[in-house]
Amino acid sequence: MNSAVLPRITVSENHRFLTTETGAPFFWLADTAWELFHRLTREETEVYFATRARQGFNVIQAVALAEFDGLNQPNRYGDYPLVDNDPTQPNEAYFRLVDEYCQRAAAHGLYIGLLPTWGDKLTHLWGTGPVVFTADNAYAYGLWMGQRYRLQTNILWVMGGDRPVTYQDAQGAAHDDTLFWREMARGIREGVGDFPLLMTFHPNGGVSSSEWIHHEAWLDMNMMQSGHGGGHDVPVWQMIAADAALLPAKPTLDGEPNYEDHPVNPWPSWNPENGYYRDDDVRKQCYRSVFAGGCGVTYGHHAVWQFFENWRTPINYPDREWRNAILRPGAEQIGYLRQLMESRAFFSRISDQSIVVSAIGEGGEHIQATRDAQGAYLMVYLPTARPVSVHLSDLHCEQALAQWFDPRTGAYQAIGTVSTRQTQTFTPPSGGPDWVLVVECQ
Repeated sequence: MNSAVLPRITVSENHRFLTTETGAPFFWLADTAWELFHRLTREETEVYFATRARQGFNVIQAVALAEFDGLNQPNRYGDYPLVDNDPTQPNEAYFRLVDEYCQRAAAHGLYIGLLPTWGDKLTHLWGTGPVVFTADNAYAYGLWMGQRYRLQTNILWVMGGDRPVTYQDAQGAAHDDTLFWREMARGIREGVGDFPLLMTFHPNGGVSSSEWIHHEAWLDMNMMQSGHGGGHDVPVWQMIAADAALLPAKPTLDGEPNYEDHPVNPWPSWNPENGYYRDDDVRKQCYRSVFAGGCGVTYGHHAVWQFFENWRTPINYPDREWRNAILRPGAEQIGYLRQLMESRAFFSRISDQSIVVSAIGEGGEHIQATRDAQGAYLMVYLPTARPVSVHLSDLHCEQALAQWFDPRTGAYQAIGTVSTRQTQTFTPPSGGPDWVLVVECQ
């Protein structure tokens, strides 16, 4: 099928956000479809892409060499990704399907956050593996991938795959995989040639790529994984703030917050009393990471990343099949966050907690604020429906319009016109639990 030609994505001039090559804002709103190439048929892929495009997603994160026996189990058409598990011998039949799925994504207006491999193929830790990469073949494989997809404009490159860069293995031996990832990234960049590209790194849970490789020249954007194992309300806003304070400045985002319908803290074994993360957990983490300075965010659903169906072996207790899961409330709601961020001045937005006069709160009650540095608007995310006092003097107007934005429906409720020359207290509507206060000059 013919691929739509989407504009390539790059880093904005202020190095805090993403933009198209023509200068338009690009808010990264991704879904994790890690096993997309490995587990879906063409017909299933069409259902999935069409649904995610309708919901407002613009990036799909997927892995060429998948995690769960991705080398030794074929795709749905019987093709293995590598010949003899050799990264220098990619299987043409397998990658023709990858090509096709990337093109199908573009036809739906979707970018592919493409992981050349899951981390277990390179890193000596947990996972099915096997470890097949060295510095030499990592470069060769990266070069081949870059050359293959150099004309596919909807590719966003993601190194890593849920693994650290430096670590100790089970025997206590120290490892540093910086060179391997650097060589794979170098191969991709050489393969892509003079075309602009965007490259990031997906780390293991609880950390950001900045912990190891912020100063690597090939890393255009940091990515963190606030994850699923830290319980509710992991302080992702602190992780974002830490990345935002680093020099040189680079965009950052949470590339894997708690997935909708993922069991809470399932490792090493899951206590059902811990329950599952639901849509309000998703909204809280996504809004707070973006308001803290994220250039976007990645949503995920526990049944969707693995494309679980009842005939498959379940991984970590999925509670439904993927066709049901793609319509879950969090997936339907998360597009409203993108709409909100794209509806106002984009590149001048900053995080600013100082505008909140009342208590910021901790954990599930933590309030996160953002505003336009040029004084056009401010927004405050309230995870619980409690009053908030805000000073409005950073707005460059005498009177401003105040509204409540409902993150569950994308609808606004008017508050009215307020003076910006004094602190104002706002009480959220009934319902909720969460709301976004929006105050802007008219």
